[in-house]
Parts: sequence; structure tokens; C-alpha cells
Amino acid sequence: MAASPHAELFELLDITGEDATECAHLLGTPPDEPVLQAMKAMQERLGTFPADSIRADGAEETVWIEALLRFAPSVHAYHLELGISRAVSAASLADVGLQLRINRRVHGRFGLDTWSWLTLHMAGNLFRLGRLQFHVVPADGQDPGWVLGVHIPEDGGLSPALVDASLAEARTFFPRYFPDKPALKATCDSWMLDPYLVDRLPDSNIASFARRFTLDRCTDAPTDAIYFTFRQRGLHDLDRLPRETSLQRVVLERIDDGGIWQLGHGHLAL
Repeated sequence: MAASPHAELFELLDITGEDATECAHLLGTPPDEPVLQAMKAMQERLGTFPADSIRADGAEETVWIEALLRFAPSVHAYHLELGISRAVSAASLADVGLQLRINRRVHGRFGLDTWSWLTLHMAGNLFRLGRLQFHVVPADGQDPGWVLGVHIPEDGGLSPALVDASLAEARTFFPRYFPDKPALKATCDSWMLDPYLVDRLPDSNIASFARRFTLDRCTDAPTDAIYFTFRQRGLHDLDRLPRETSLQRVVLERIDDGGIWQLGHGHLAL
């Protein structure tokens, strides 16, 4: 059997199974104007260190899936031009395949409702270094300089050793490849930093991770804990969700008691 003409791309993006078949279909014909416009929007951001993702109201998922697929080699080339290893570039871009698989779990079909999140990767300043992802961006507000936004992919645990290794790698990676953008702190915005979770599961790896950060503030995020724990959008049919782990029980019991999950916004010194 002849190798797929897209095998190298799909390996780079970790696209497998039915998602690979669907993606190959999208790439089987020349890109139309909406796809070209989406690629142009990403090209304009490449290397500019944006903090925010692209948001396009009413955008079609398949347009952005195809645009992401077609634009990813440009990002990979940009990484290599900076001297970043193929392994780090591939680990960073593999989030495309992971998000396709998550979409299939959430919705039971091919799609990418997180396409906007992936436009951050396509700007060339978000990297997977071990367990964590780091997004180098200008500091907010009055603070001068740069910060590393920390994100937590779902595909693994959060043992202290893994987190230590990832932070250690970030401390050498960014000064090496972006010496003109020194980051003195890392920030994290996550439901995992909600103090309620740390209080209820104090001996968990999640709590250990959260305690690394100085909590600056919290904001309501009623559905985040449900989405990231159960991969369900919204707060419907909660009685049907499993309560097999301590985390699942804590997430649902807080809502049962009338509580609201929050995003914790925190920082740590690098």
C-alpha cells in the first residue's frame, strides 16, 4: 500500500485513525478562499508573540482545521530556523492531533471546537517542554518585560518530578532561543488553582501543582471543571456523570451544594 502523501504532516501533528482520514479528505482539493484567509491571518501573527488567540464569530470548524493543517509546516520551519529541535517543535504541534481526539470524545464526531486555542501554537511562541506548555508573551499592564503562560495538556499526570523537570527545561529553553525576551515569572489561569480544590484534595498532585503559584485573584468559571474533568460542555445531565475518583466527586459535589467553580489566576518566580 502506498504511503499517504500527508504521512509526514500527520506524524508531525500526531493525527491518527479516523481523524487522519478526515484530514486527508480536507487536503485532497486546493484550499478555497476562506481557508486562504485563515492562513493569511495566521501568517500575519507568526513571530509576533501574540497573547491572544484568533477568534472569528461564526467561523466554520472545517475551514480552520484545513487552515491549521496547511499552515503547520510554516510554523515548524520557523521553529527550526530559530534552532529549536525537531522534537520540541513536534511535541508542541502535536496538540493538533490531541485536540482532534478530544473533540471526538466530547462530540462523537470529527471536528475541532478548540481551533481558536490552536492558533496560539501557530504564532510560534507556544512550546511543549516535557509535561507542560509555555507561552512566551509580553507582560500585562504596567509590568515591563515578558512572562511565560503555563498550560497543562491533559495527556499525563502532574507528579512533582514531572513538573519540576518541565519548569527546569523552560528556565533554560527561553533564555537560549529568545534571549531578548527575558521572562522573570510564569503565570497560570486554571480551575486547578481554585483554592477549593486545594482545600478538598490537599495531598493530590493537582494541589501540589497549585501551591507552586502565588494566587493573585479568582474569577467565576462555572463550566471549566466539568469540561476538563469529564470532557462535557455545559452543566446538563450532571447526575449521569461518573463519581469514581476523588476528583470527580469533589467537582460534582461542589456544584450539588450550590457552589461555583472558579479560575485561579496565579504566578511563580522563575
